[in-house]
Order: sequence, then structure tokens, then C-alpha cells
Amino acid sequence: MDRVTSLASQRAVVIFSKSSCCMCHTVKRLFCELGVNPAVYELDEVRGGKEMEKALVQLLRRSPPVPAVFIGGKLVGSTDTVMSLHLGGNLVPLLRDAGALWL
Repeated sequence: MDRVTSLASQRAVVIFSKSSCCMCHTVKRLFCELGVNPAVYELDEVRGGKEMEKALVQLLRRSPPVPAVFIGGKLVGSTDTVMSLHLGGNLVPLLRDAGALWL
């Protein structure tokens, strides 16, 4: 869990993902189209990915735990939460507050 929280606090936007996950791809694409350059950790490709995945399962209380999005070091959630924030007009202000956007 410590590694997840440490990595999540190092950048304005951090996404824990799996390279084969279509919902992960959707979330990563959304952030890129908004002009955000998130730190992305592909759990199936990084050292210690399995342990981080287990920690995320505990944190999110869901399996699979990806995508797991952190903004400003705080857990936002998965695809449904990110999309709800975006559609409600609340994602961009959150990204601005975290320093991920300068619009």
C-alpha cells in the first residue's frame, strides 16, 4: 500500500492501469485529450505490479481495481467516477486545482 500512495502523490494525476484493459485506455485517452500528462503505471508491466494491484483491490474494494485514478494525491476512483465528474463539469476544475491544467 505504501508504494501505491507514494507513487500517487508524486504527480498531479496518476493512473494505475493494465495495458490490455479497454476501460483503462478510455480513461487515459480522456486525460490526454484534456491536455493532462498523467503518470501511468501499467500493473502488468512494472516490477511489483501484482502487489500494487492487491493494494488497490483493498483500497477500492473492487476487483479488478483498474483503472485507479488519483488526482492531487487523492483517490478519485475508477472509470465511472471519472466519467461522472467529467460529464458533470467537475473534472477540469479538479485538475486545475491539482496543477494538472493551466487553462
